[in-house]
Amino acid sequence: MRGNWYRRMLLSYFPIFLITVAVLFFIFVIIVSDISYKQTVKADRITTDYVVGRLTSSLKGIEMDVLEEVEKNKRYEDFLNVALTEQDSQIILDVAASIREMASRDSLIESIYIFRIKDRKVLTRSGLMDLDTFADRAFVEAALTKLEDRSWSPIRSYREFSSDQGKRVISSYKREPLPFGDDGLVVINLDMYAIERMIRSMNDSEVSFLDVRDASGELLFSTRSADMPQGEKSRVVNRVTSEVLGWQFESGLAAGQLFTWVSFISYIWVVLGIGTVVAALVYLIFITRKNYQPIRAMVGRIESLRQREDELGLKMDELSMIDQALEDLIRQAADYEKQQRENLLISRRQLFYDLMQGETPDMLGDRLKKLGVQPKEEPLQLAFVLVEISNYPDFRSSFSERDQHTLKFALTNVLQELAQIDGLYGWAEWITEDRLGMIVGVDQTHESAAQAIRGFADKGKAWVEQHLRFSLRFCAGHVERDWQRIDRSYKAALDVLQHKLSFGQEAILLSEDLPQPADRRWHKDVMMISELVRDIRHLDGEWRMRLDQWFEQMASDCLKDEDIRMLLQMLIDMLGYELASLSGELRDYFHGPEMEKLQNDVKMAGTLEQIKSLYSDYLTGLYRLYVAHSETKNHRAMVGELKTYIEENFENPDLSLKHISDRFHISAKYASYLFKEEFNMKFVDFIVQLRMERAQELLAETDETIQNISTRVGYANSITFGRVFKRVVGVTPGDYRRLKLKPAKSRHSEI
Repeated sequence: MRGNWYRRMLLSYFPIFLITVAVLFFIFVIIVSDISYKQTVKADRITTDYVVGRLTSSLKGIEMDVLEEVEKNKRYEDFLNVALTEQDSQIILDVAASIREMASRDSLIESIYIFRIKDRKVLTRSGLMDLDTFADRAFVEAALTKLEDRSWSPIRSYREFSSDQGKRVISSYKREPLPFGDDGLVVINLDMYAIERMIRSMNDSEVSFLDVRDASGELLFSTRSADMPQGEKSRVVNRVTSEVLGWQFESGLAAGQLFTWVSFISYIWVVLGIGTVVAALVYLIFITRKNYQPIRAMVGRIESLRQREDELGLKMDELSMIDQALEDLIRQAADYEKQQRENLLISRRQLFYDLMQGETPDMLGDRLKKLGVQPKEEPLQLAFVLVEISNYPDFRSSFSERDQHTLKFALTNVLQELAQIDGLYGWAEWITEDRLGMIVGVDQTHESAAQAIRGFADKGKAWVEQHLRFSLRFCAGHVERDWQRIDRSYKAALDVLQHKLSFGQEAILLSEDLPQPADRRWHKDVMMISELVRDIRHLDGEWRMRLDQWFEQMASDCLKDEDIRMLLQMLIDMLGYELASLSGELRDYFHGPEMEKLQNDVKMAGTLEQIKSLYSDYLTGLYRLYVAHSETKNHRAMVGELKTYIEENFENPDLSLKHISDRFHISAKYASYLFKEEFNMKFVDFIVQLRMERAQELLAETDETIQNISTRVGYANSITFGRVFKRVVGVTPGDYRRLKLKPAKSRHSEI
């Protein structure tokens, strides 16, 4: 340390000291010389104008707030309708609540009430009463005679009930409906005591006074203190009139104290200034001599440390060393505090994850208390609640990354505070990008913990939608009574979350809302899918009804989301197997942009009803393509195939339209249409004709029994065969053989 440290320290103070003293001296001299009576009056005028303007703006603001509420709130207009209020008493309660809310917004408002002219009823914040029993009846009756009056009343005494003590107020009334209605009056009463208190708060009675007089010149009140002298020294210097109230505000200086003070300072300033400078010099020398040794020792220690630590060996003066050391110390303290906060947050989050996964640590109560998440001492009913941001891609696209973090932080604090307001315990942590986990505790004395959690979720969802402009989905697990079992509630909440599609638009889902577990019978869904595919393959227009039935069945079974998506994929796979190979257009429909769009839209869908609409549109397009493909096929080739197959298999007793439709993948109606169009006969008649021709050949050319012949041509018994043979040929099979008739040319050989 250099030996001139004391001198350097002492001299470094002198420029600052001398400059400060000189500046203060000259500023004070200029201020004193510029103070004059004219400036005083001007300053007092500004103060008085401010008081009047503040009071005027307050009164106008109150009047505008009340009128805006009356105009916007339809319940006020409903109240003027006597018949409507008699039917719905909630109108009176809503208007009374609105009156109480408006009165509580501003301390100047003493009361607000509404007078309904039709039945002479008065509605105050206390309730509805007749005008005859209303203590302020005289004012209402006077107002009815002067409906066009828009000014504030003089100071008067107001009572709501005869037993109440009167309060000094000023009043204003407006006609209802606004602005010139004849159905009622809205009366606003302002507390005169609150007005006086507001004026006094804006006036320093030790420096100035303010007298307020009414239009007749009568003194309403004054800010003069009781011991303030009257007369010349306290004369009025400004008068300002309020256009709203008609009051006159008179202001002046309190006994000329300002001029007395200035004069006194002018005489003693030089002596006081010289004494202050001398005392400051003496004190400066004394304190410098007293403190320079510790400072020198401290700088010496800092310098020795920096010589050991500073590899560059930079030269710095003593003050720079102290400043650098303090900066290092502050930075280290800030880093340590930041690290402590981060460690605390990490420890909380880790404990939350451990509880969620069922890994309960030892001394759980002590750890909760140490980490600042200790619940109340009383035992709680605990439930795990998953809070998921609905339509998270929209959330990410609507907000920047910084705003997303801010909103998530706000959401965590809001939900915990709402739980606390409802008397619940709440501990929330983000467990995934779009999902917040929350442990909610309810008192053991509460009748229904699930109901309390549902109420909290309702309030949280409504608050977030109103203030943060996005929506949430709450999924709560079942209630547990032990911290060690909170993982079971978490798993139950996860299970609830996997049923989002089945629950649809429901935003608050509890584990108790799920149906009782039952054995899944997958064959029902597979059967429905198979029948739906068959209807489309056979061009049966009833496939839409079957699609509706299938989705209704999945909704009633409350399937998991992954199961629903698996079944939907099974439907597409089965349809692709049946139809994709029939034409290039159908193949492209299963593997082209239509399928890609369907898959993307299904991923974005949030309800089973939305998925149903998407699949209905897709299948409608597929059905139209398939119908167009079927109509363009060669009908005669199809008929030829049908004819050949029937001629080869007409002896089969199971041969029917259904058998044909299953064999050739066409609907029964379409097969019947082809026969009618091509052969000019019904399908049944065509089969019967073939069988009878074959039966005639067998009867004429063989010795087989009639029972065997009936079986060979497709009949289960000879009775039915005989009845049909006689109807077609004209004789019974026995007579045909006995008469030795010969068969005619086969019908099918001619076609």
